[in-house]
Amino acid sequence: MVKTIQLRVSIEEETMEGILKKKAAYHLHVHEKEINGIQIIRKSIDARKPQIYFNYKVAVYVQEPMPTNSGYTFDYKDVSKAKEIHIIGFGPAGMYAALRCIELGYKPIVLERGKKVRERRRDLRAINQQHTVDEDSNYCFGEGGAGTYSDGKLYTRSLKRGDVRRIFENLVYHGATEQILIDAHPHIGTNKLPQIVENIRETILEYGGEIHFESRVVDFIIKNNVLQALVLKNGTEMKVNSVILATGHSARDIYYLLHKKDVMLQAKSFAMGVRVEHPQHIIDSIQYHCEGERNELLPAAAYSLVQQVKDRGVYSFCMCPGGFIVPAATAEGEVVVNGMSPSRRNNLYANSGIVVEINVEQDIPKYDHFGALKGLEYQKDLEKLAYTAGGRSQTAPAQRLTDFVEGKLSVDLNDTSYQPGLKSAPLHSLLPKLIGSRLRTGFKAFGDKMHGYYTAEANIVGVESRTSSPVNIPRNEELEHPQIKGLFPCGEGGGYAGGIVSAAMDGERCAEAAVKGI
Repeated sequence: MVKTIQLRVSIEEETMEGILKKKAAYHLHVHEKEINGIQIIRKSIDARKPQIYFNYKVAVYVQEPMPTNSGYTFDYKDVSKAKEIHIIGFGPAGMYAALRCIELGYKPIVLERGKKVRERRRDLRAINQQHTVDEDSNYCFGEGGAGTYSDGKLYTRSLKRGDVRRIFENLVYHGATEQILIDAHPHIGTNKLPQIVENIRETILEYGGEIHFESRVVDFIIKNNVLQALVLKNGTEMKVNSVILATGHSARDIYYLLHKKDVMLQAKSFAMGVRVEHPQHIIDSIQYHCEGERNELLPAAAYSLVQQVKDRGVYSFCMCPGGFIVPAATAEGEVVVNGMSPSRRNNLYANSGIVVEINVEQDIPKYDHFGALKGLEYQKDLEKLAYTAGGRSQTAPAQRLTDFVEGKLSVDLNDTSYQPGLKSAPLHSLLPKLIGSRLRTGFKAFGDKMHGYYTAEANIVGVESRTSSPVNIPRNEELEHPQIKGLFPCGEGGGYAGGIVSAAMDGERCAEAAVKGI
């Protein structure tokens, strides 16, 4: 028989050989010799009390052989001569849309404005060291999209949008560790994602798909509300059947292009704020109830915080334990910060976005004249403010956490992982009251929830503005734009995802929708 059970293992027991088998035998009232194997389904950490436990969900094979085939296979077909589906953008949504097209027997033609994943590194170095922003190749644009150089966190609450397990297994198929199938909060790491992205590219090419890099779409040819062709930056015109628009939430030129062509768009609520950075040992000491170094069996501690302040949520976003802050601007004249972690999460700092919900219908009336783009324009103005406050470079404006809350300019700042550097600035007065006052209240509340979190040893860095799209590109029940036939808005850029996994699932769904009727 095979029994699925829950087991609880203390941190002291975790190092004991055969502890899972021993506990499973006791739980099932069988002898250890009757157990042929144990498959770990899920593993999580319970650190709510000083005694820390590992929680396991396991399948126990009692007097039954363990399955030996752990390989993952997908039904990829030769589509070199098949009907074509065009995909704009090669981030998680675009990549999974292309893979799904191949499974369905259609040829994906991918158009990516940026460079191949390895070639992007030169441009990332330029933004970090020379403060030079390439509008087509940066932390947001290029092969793999923003996800490749933004940590690779795979946790999602979007369990009803598709098959999460399938998304994970496809990542394992392309080189990710099987640990992501087990961990409650799976994570790949910035250092390991490029190879996985390259492997996905090779699969698409091997089965007859096409990927065109440095191929920015600058125009849509629409006749009688039917999308008929795409125009690239080099002047090339490509006729199309169906187009999956998977450009990500930072591709502002696409929103402007659609708006200019009177294609229906909608303003969408989003969130903005700052990124806070603590020494990792502070977060470890709070979460693991330890005074010195954390136990070597425990990963760098993370946290998740939320507080309602004046009818708006203030919450942590994209928390990166053992990580670093990076410049995520996509154009000159703006400062945007994001966070990421390597696979081992072994950096000295923990950082997280701390952001405030912004209701576009109520909170920014001065921007109403921008219509569907009002949230986007508000976003841009705060990024310009950060650019000016930081000294008109990629140096970011920053403040000690306690000084921000108390309304004082910081005389000096803590050390940071942010390579372009920090400049002391009065973010408490620079940020709009809508955001700043709620952040100040929120940080105090977080200090009450996590004693030690509210400290002068932490910096806040501005601005964290690219949490999600401020624009929604509408679609009907068939996932097609209700006005433009052949256009399938997808992923974070369309307003339908909020991370790697949800974007990947949406990419698969859009591929399934786009191939119908061709």
